[in-house]
Amino acid sequence: MRKITLITGGARSGKSTYAEKIALHTEQPVYIATARIWDDEFAQRIARHQARRGDKWTNIEEEKKLSNHCFTQRTILIDCVTLWSTNFFFDAGENTPLDDILEDIKKEFIRFTQEDNHYIFVTNEIGLGGTSVDKVQRRFTDLLGWVNQFIATQANEVIMMISGIPITIK
Repeated sequence: MRKITLITGGARSGKSTYAEKIALHTEQPVYIATARIWDDEFAQRIARHQARRGDKWTNIEEEKKLSNHCFTQRTILIDCVTLWSTNFFFDAGENTPLDDILEDIKKEFIRFTQEDNHYIFVTNEIGLGGTSVDKVQRRFTDLLGWVNQFIATQANEVIMMISGIPITIK
C-alpha cells in the first residue's frame, strides 16, 4: 500500500536521523540523496551522510529526476526536498516564474510516488524566521513553502522535528 510521510523541521532538528530510524525498521530501505555538490565543505557533509548510512541501504544519488528510479513494496527515504527544490530553482534561472518551477516539482513528485511504497520525504521549514533582505532567498523561501504545503496535502502523515523530538502534525 502506498504511504507518504513528510518529516519537517529546522536545521539540525534530527529530521534525517529520525527518518532513517523509521526506514531501517524495514527490509532493504532505499536512500535517495538529492544533494548537489556546491563546494568542498558541502562535499564533506555529503561524505559524512554517506558514511553514516552504511551498507543496509540501497543508495542512490539523484538531483532531480526521482521518477528515474522505480521500486515496489519498498521504503524509500528522500533526503531532502529542500535540496531537491534547490536544484530545480537554480536550474530554472532567476527569471523563471515560481509557479512554473513549482509545477515542474509537483509533476515529478506525482510521477515518482505512483508505486506501492512507503515514501519518506525530509524537508526544512526555512520560513519560520524573518523575511530575508535577499531577493533570491525570498523567492526560494516562497517556493519551498509551497512545495512543502503540496507534499503535506499528499502525505498520510506529517511529523515536525523540534530539538530531536518528533511531533505528529497529521
